[in-house]
Amino acid sequence: MSNMDAEKMEKGEPAPQVADVDAALEYLNHEGTTTMTEVNEKALVRKLDFTIVPLMWACYNLQYLDKTLINYANVMGLQEDTGITGNQFSLLATLFYVTYLAFEFPTGYLMQRLPTAKYLGANVIAWGLVVTLNAAAKNWAALATLRVLLGCFESAIAPALILVTSMWYKKSEQPARVGFWYVGTGTGTIIGALTSFGFQHYESDVFTPWQIMFLIFGLITIVVGILVVFYLPDSPMKSRLTREEKIWAIERLRENQTGIENKHFKFAQFKECFSDPQTWLIAFITVTANIPNGAVSSFQATIIKGFGYTSKETALLSIPSGVVACIAVISGGLSSSRFNVRGPIICILLLIGGILGGSLLAFSNSSNKGALLTGNYLTNVIGAALPLLYSYSAANYAGHTKKVTMNAVVLMSFCLGNIIGPLTFREADKPQYLPAKAVIVGSTAAAILATCVLMAYYVWENKRRDHLHLGVGHKENSEFFDLTDRENKEFRYRW
Repeated sequence: MSNMDAEKMEKGEPAPQVADVDAALEYLNHEGTTTMTEVNEKALVRKLDFTIVPLMWACYNLQYLDKTLINYANVMGLQEDTGITGNQFSLLATLFYVTYLAFEFPTGYLMQRLPTAKYLGANVIAWGLVVTLNAAAKNWAALATLRVLLGCFESAIAPALILVTSMWYKKSEQPARVGFWYVGTGTGTIIGALTSFGFQHYESDVFTPWQIMFLIFGLITIVVGILVVFYLPDSPMKSRLTREEKIWAIERLRENQTGIENKHFKFAQFKECFSDPQTWLIAFITVTANIPNGAVSSFQATIIKGFGYTSKETALLSIPSGVVACIAVISGGLSSSRFNVRGPIICILLLIGGILGGSLLAFSNSSNKGALLTGNYLTNVIGAALPLLYSYSAANYAGHTKKVTMNAVVLMSFCLGNIIGPLTFREADKPQYLPAKAVIVGSTAAAILATCVLMAYYVWENKRRDHLHLGVGHKENSEFFDLTDRENKEFRYRW
């Protein structure tokens, strides 16, 4: 029994059970405390930014690139070489997200029970192997099987990175850090486009250009997975930091009131997640914002080629999409951290990407390639709202089981949007795909409206708590009792 527990029992208060408290509190009880200055904290955050964030970016960059390689392979002759139809190609995008969705709860449970970083690294290695095997795919059955497996293993990436971010950073710091690793979607687009253009000049009797592309990136992914296993810490308590740095890393997160880690699954927290109104609002926003995102990510090259460009021109014209995505993600994350808000930034991003970009793409004259390309590029801004939705999950959900459950819900909603999005691109509507482009505008408008409702709910709930719990004193170490945001009367939501 710890000294803190003994003191509580002397006062007549029940001591928290080991399974109930956060692992951080157990660590502090054994290691004691140490003084942290502002200089110490800045140096620690800088150290984390240079050691943890690059690995997270590498993982997210490769997961986005690896799942969209098939988009570039399609304009490099994939359909012709494997004998699949346009509808079968569309179904490949759907299969990925169906298995991604199906594995979210199982992977969330395993992530809580197993060392987080090791579990992530193992999945990165596994999907890297799947990507390399695409080089050997000769028909629909092989491509479909590999796509299913890719969705299974990539399902771990976003919830793991959200969890890692919440383990190391304050609420005010989280949007920027989520943005730093989520920018991998933009860099992945740029790398994919440049690679596609380069490999279209490659000629060989052994491998087609798209086969060698899958092979190279699959091997790179395996190497990154190995680096994650050995160098990404599972938690502050198990990191390579010094004893003082570990204590500082834990103590600075008290203000989050969301804890760091608890390996015990609590069904009450799992159940509470689904009775929480914010869960359903965030899920709806994620679905509606990702219907256009799913369409854009899966059909970006196909849309551009439909404007009348060659395969090589299409590859080069895809590069600005990645640049726009990078700018939007970094700007959105830094602005959110600077002003410590999420909802208003989400609305601005959706207005630019979905309403303006979607309208240009859907309603411009088919001969006006400048407007169509501009609209296509602006739609990439929509995806920048997703890291801020991830940040909502990290900041506004406390209790480790509830937090892991919500991460799964967010990613399942992400998958659902990405399943619906590609299905709006029907073979019968090519090359304009007008109905699909109109859906981009409509679903984005619904996401903006729901975001406004969510912000209003947070403001109302915070005021209600201020009124009901006026004068309630702080309970020592309650930040690490693994309480949910509903159980902790001191918890206030970030909107």
